[in-house]
Order: sequence, then structure tokens, then C-alpha cells
Amino acid sequence: MQWETVIGLEVHVQLATRSKIFSGASTAFGAEPNTQACAVDLGLPGVLPVLNEQAVAMAVQFGLAVHAEIPEVSVFDRKNYFYPDLPKGYQTSQMYHPIVGAGEVEITLDDDTTKRIRIHHAHLEEDAGKSLHEDFHGMTGIDLNRAGTPLLEIVSEPDMRSAKEAAAYLKAIHSIVTYLGISDGNMAEGSMRCDVNVSVRPKGQDAFGTRAEIKNVNSFRFVERAIAFEVERQIELIEDGGKVVQETRLFDPERDETRSMRTKEEANDYRYFPCPDLLPVVLDQAYLDHLRSQLPELPADKRARFQSKLGLSAYDANVLSASRDMAEFFEEVHRVCGDAKQAANWVQGELSGALNRENLSIQHSPVSAQQLGELISRVLDDTINGKAAKQVFQALWNGQGESADAVIEAKGLKQVTDTGAIEAMIDQVIAESPAQVAQYRDSEPEKRGKMIGYFVGQVMKASRGTANPQQVNGLLKEKLDALL
Repeated sequence: MQWETVIGLEVHVQLATRSKIFSGASTAFGAEPNTQACAVDLGLPGVLPVLNEQAVAMAVQFGLAVHAEIPEVSVFDRKNYFYPDLPKGYQTSQMYHPIVGAGEVEITLDDDTTKRIRIHHAHLEEDAGKSLHEDFHGMTGIDLNRAGTPLLEIVSEPDMRSAKEAAAYLKAIHSIVTYLGISDGNMAEGSMRCDVNVSVRPKGQDAFGTRAEIKNVNSFRFVERAIAFEVERQIELIEDGGKVVQETRLFDPERDETRSMRTKEEANDYRYFPCPDLLPVVLDQAYLDHLRSQLPELPADKRARFQSKLGLSAYDANVLSASRDMAEFFEEVHRVCGDAKQAANWVQGELSGALNRENLSIQHSPVSAQQLGELISRVLDDTINGKAAKQVFQALWNGQGESADAVIEAKGLKQVTDTGAIEAMIDQVIAESPAQVAQYRDSEPEKRGKMIGYFVGQVMKASRGTANPQQVNGLLKEKLDALL
């Protein structure tokens, strides 16, 4: 039997507000445990929540960015359940009237095809604390610093049919929230994580299979691996005569497997009811228009512009627009050198390779966009050749010069384009290579093209790599053919 995978994602995005969603406590990451949880976060008697206006604005900006419906009225509800890291005994969330309605996100797959993934809704809620299991000798420690941090939960429709599509969707959401500046998207710190709903069904069947939810997956790679395991597990279970049960599972990246955590609760298990302490949120058109006017150019628009205006391929445009920092760096390089293709090649090639080797983000690149643009300009105007350009880049990376021009001057890398000087070097190489000249002269014409490489290498060596390779090739062929 052939099987079809059905995937939906619930993406939890920590919003980049300075204070929590219902209190003035700090949201800064990395503080000592339990130093950033105030009376409101703890739900102590007599305290009342006050909604963070910036969290509302950020949620609405996301909705506008994904072309979603923005309801005029949204309402907060209490979701009741008893976890040790949620001291109030309930979570303030939005069940029935979320702040963002139906929208959509376009994803780009490896073969440059695109697909639209529908968003069911996105709602605001408060984050819970964090349970710590290490170093507690069989007990659990509770850190409530995260309790009350504003979350935007983005719920997709079950439109994804493969692990690749799910990872592409998650990357698209990451790009949007970081472009907007509403989250840093740091998955290692928990700023963005997702719950993955996975089911399988016989190909051609309309009805969905029973889904399992994989909780709190915090990397693009783990999403793919978790889905791959879960799909195989469910198919094997069904084909062996078993049934998939609706449950919550956890992904263990060390064992590369999911395992059962608890049976899945339904909405009625949480006993939702409207929060009595918070008024409905009412948004008028003037407010929406104001937020819409502040939206930056978003990834899809930037990708389209890179292709239509700068002539980049779909692949290059997709890679360079995925991150706002990468896109801005590339655009500055292009502004300086004026050649979009060369700027794209250097940013994706030499620069990205060096950043990956040193495990650095582009914001911390030792080579600035200005420096890289100037370096590319020196290649374009034939001041240096490609080999010398790599030496200049490495020197700039190591902090050995403030500009490409300074490095070129200090290292004597300026390309020799004087025909007389190149001819003199060629004559010397030919005079010192009688055996190779004889071999060239006696060879079949179709083989001489490869044999000329020896002479090119010797001339480049004599010039310490500074001779113009195109001129060397042309002049060498003329002089060697004259000896036939």
C-alpha cells in the first residue's frame, strides 16, 4: 500500500518585547533562575494582568505580513491545567477569538518550486516556566523566569506532505518573524520552537489518519528527523495490524526517535473560559493601517526583486533573502561593487564558507560588506585576478588590512597587464623549456590546448600570480604557434 503523510505545525514564537505579556518583569535571556518572575507571573492573590501593547502590535504585524484576516475583536481565555512550571494553574491564551485569523505562507522547495501553506490562525498567550531535570538527583527544578513571556502561536492547516515541506515552512516563518523584528528566532534559546502534528493515510483517501503530536522541536534538522521517524513508526504500526493512538510524543535527537509522553488532551479537557481580568482587544482600521505602513520589505518581495531587478537566479535569490541580515549584507556589497552576480557568488561562496568554518553569523563577519564590495570591484576592474582576490580576502578576514586596496598594495598583488612585461616573462619561460616546446610542436593540434597549461603555470609562477591569465593564455598561444 502507498501512504501519504499529512503534517501540520504549531509554531511558538517568543516575541521580542522587553517585558512580559501581562507584567513589567524582564524577558532578558540567561538570568539566574527565578530572578525574573514577579507576583503577576506567579498568579499571587490580588494581582491583575495588564496587556503589553507591544505584544499586540507584533502579533498584528505578523498577521499583516502573511495576508491574514485581522479580526476587529479578539479575546483572552483561561486554559486550565496543572503543570509545575505554570504556578497559576492556568495559562492565559486565546481559544475562540484569536488576534490573527486565516492567512498563508509561500514556501520554496529544493527544486525551486513553490507551494502555499495555509495558516489557520495565530494567537497570543503567555509562556510557561521551565522544568530542569539535570543536576537535581532524581528531582525536578523549576525556573519561572520564562513564565509570562509573550508567545505568538502560529497554527498551520495540515497542508504539508513531507518533512522537507515542513522544514521549508518553518524556515519561512523564521524569516518572516526575524524580518519583522518581532523575534530573534533563536531556536537554541527557545525563542522559536514548534509542535509537529503527523499522521498517515492511504494514498487517495480523503479522511485524515490519527495524528501524533511531537512537542517542542527546536531546530529545522530535528523537525525533519522527527517526522521521518514518526512516519515510519506509524506506517509500520498500521501494517502490523495495530492502531495509531492520539498522543503527545517527544523527539530524542540522540536516539533519533520519538517516544510517548502522554495521551493527547482535547480542547474540552482544558476547560477554556473567557479571562475575567482582561478586556477584549479592539483594533480599528487606523491602527491596522499604521502598523501596515511600518512593515519592512518581506522575504517573498525581496526574493522577487532580486530576480526581476538584479537578474539573480531563483536559487541565489532564495538563499540571499532567507535571512534579513544576509540580504542586507548582500545589498551593501552590491551597492559598492555594482555587480549583483559577483556579489552573490562571493557572499554565498568565499564569505559563507569562512563563516561556517568559524561558526560565525554574518553579523559577526570579520570582513565587512564595504570591504568585500571593494575587493570585488578590484577583480572587476582587473586590478587583481581571482587567485590574488582570495589572498586579499584571507588577509581582510585575519584583520591584516583596513581595505582591499591596502592589502593589494602591501602584498604587491596588483595584476600585471602590461603586454611587454608579460611577453618578456613568456619568452623566458619558452627559452627555459625546450623539451616542452618540442613536445608541443610535435603533438596533434587537438592536444595542444591542454599542453599549454604547463606554460601558463610557469608564467604565473614567474609573475608571482599577478599576470593577467587571459593575456597570458592569448600571448602564449601566439608565440608557441609561431614556432610550429
